[in-house]
Amino acid sequence: MAGTTRTATNHWEGDLFTGNGQVTLESSGIGTFDVNWPSRAEEANGKTSPEELIAAAHSSCFNMAFSNGLAKAGTAPTTLDTTAAVTFVPGTGITGIALKVIGAVPGMSAEDFQAAAEDAKANCPVSQALSAVPITLEATLSE
Repeated sequence: MAGTTRTATNHWEGDLFTGNGQVTLESSGIGTFDVNWPSRAEEANGKTSPEELIAAAHSSCFNMAFSNGLAKAGTAPTTLDTTAAVTFVPGTGITGIALKVIGAVPGMSAEDFQAAAEDAKANCPVSQALSAVPITLEATLSE
């Protein structure tokens, strides 16, 4: 099976601290989003950041890996709601990612849910790509 490539571009004007950029999701064509240093290091103020885009990619990839693993084990989920929180420290970089998932999986124990979530975290391609930083996981099985 051939691989796929997805593309995003960024146009930047000015220096780091007073400049602005726009990131465009080219492959999907779903939009162009403003980005600047204050949105990364302070408040978002209606703009995105590399860390928010990483969080979007990580939460999506994790849910795909998790739902696939659960289905292969015969316990397909009803729902999975995952938040990825990427922490950025100016001058240091990305210092950690916290995944938090709440899922409804009929007939599954909380222990089995936790084990399946850990497996998804370990095998999600985005988790693997981001393995240079600590990634934590909190998994909660809902009723």
